[in-house]
Amino acid sequence: MNRLETRLATLRENGRKALVTYIVNGDPCPEATLPTMHAMVAAGADIIELGVPFSDPMAEGPVIQKGHERALAHNVSLKGTMELVKSFRATNTETPVVLMGYANPVERMGYETFAEAAASAGVDGLLTVDLPPEEAEGLNHYLQQVGLQNIFLLAPTTKPERAKRLVNLASGFIYYVSLKGVTGAGHLDTESVEQNVAHIRTLTDLPICVGFGIKDGESAKAIAKTADGAVVGSVLVAKMAELAGSSTEEIAKGVADLVSPIRHALDETP
Repeated sequence: MNRLETRLATLRENGRKALVTYIVNGDPCPEATLPTMHAMVAAGADIIELGVPFSDPMAEGPVIQKGHERALAHNVSLKGTMELVKSFRATNTETPVVLMGYANPVERMGYETFAEAAASAGVDGLLTVDLPPEEAEGLNHYLQQVGLQNIFLLAPTTKPERAKRLVNLASGFIYYVSLKGVTGAGHLDTESVEQNVAHIRTLTDLPICVGFGIKDGESAKAIAKTADGAVVGSVLVAKMAELAGSSTEEIAKGVADLVSPIRHALDETP
């Protein structure tokens, strides 16, 4: 098992829920990302999703889109993101890191080259937002060769046959999108999430983490009654935007101060 599988299995054995935190590499400045990653771990994050800046982040709401724009203004790239993970691994060899991004940069690098470079850097998984399952088998092949997990999104609108195909390709965990629309939009319908997560569990034994719309301890706790973990992103990226121009220490602390109460809320989940 790689770090991601090990972490999720350990959490399940201990009856704990996974806290997955998302930030964009290079936002609001490249120097802030590494200390923020370490600060999130210290505050209780179990898994870090690291956004790879992209010029057309179609699945993101305005908050995260602006995070991508701020990062791209510093010319942060896929290669630079893997270098950052390598730096993170210099002092943290246990926390799983998942790259979350779009297909174009990976395809430009080449699937085999990407997979080898990501594994060498210490990446544990990949979530490619816009790569449909019909086109994912080539990438999946090279990820499997180096032990990287291929994570897929399932949404309320995903058709049953497509859901079956996705879970058969997926590894690591299933990322269930709790809302129709983009990141940061709308309000959680916990009853709908509960029903859909229950259905996904009939298709796969993989852990299910829920994201989109989780902003605080209360919303994370509501989701964790059903899911194996909560994914928190927009609220953290918004905090980084708010603190742009502050010291990297202040940025890291500001984000950690949001992560900590969510961790405590998850730990209170029966």
